[in-house]
Order: sequence, then structure tokens, then C-alpha cells
Amino acid sequence: MRNTARAKQLRNGASFPERMLWDHLRNRQLAGYKFSRQIPIGPYFADFLCREARLVIELDGDTHGETADYDSRRDEYCRSLGFEILRFSNADVMGNLEGVLSHIGATLTRLPTPNPSRLREGDE
Repeated sequence: MRNTARAKQLRNGASFPERMLWDHLRNRQLAGYKFSRQIPIGPYFADFLCREARLVIELDGDTHGETADYDSRRDEYCRSLGFEILRFSNADVMGNLEGVLSHIGATLTRLPTPNPSRLREGDE
């Protein structure tokens, strides 16, 4: 069962850097790819997810050092399902948004063409 209430709570409580990045990912603005935010993948939530590219984008705040073990487990879990993970700090987004977007765009370009059979909603 999907935890949509928790996802909605996370979306409503998005940090300023998350909102800033979302403004550039939403509505297929980046290379025509569709992104969603705060999407459950198993027991975890991805900050941003592009299902068709199997790409997860995570933003790390000032407390990332305190959550590094948790983040590592989440990344390992997502990779085991075939997801690529990109991590950026909030400072990266705030200070170099164009560089972050360029890196995401370059990653999307190099990822393999999606397999339609792997795009089901229940895949996560």
C-alpha cells in the first residue's frame, strides 16, 4: 500500500531548495522528462523521481552527516531495484542551480532508453 498521506505531508513541508529545484523539474521542463516528488519506493521516499529514466534525485540538508547511514541504506535499496541515484546538497541547489540542472540533464542523456515493461506504477 502506498503511503500517500506521508508523501503529501513531505511535499507540503518541502524545503526552499526542494521547491527551487522542483520549479525546474516539474511539467517536463528538463529534457522532456516527467518528474514526481516525494514518491514512495518500498519503505523509503524519493525526493524526486523520474520513472521513465529510473532516476532518483536526493537533496541533502545540513544534517546529512547525521543521516548518512540511513541514506546509504536507501540508496542501496533503490539501486537494487535498478534506480540511478543523484545526490546534491541544498547548498549546491542554492548556489549553483544551473550546474545541478546541467548534471541532471547530462545523466538523463546517458541513461539507457527506458523499457516500457518496467514503467508500471507498482514497480516501486
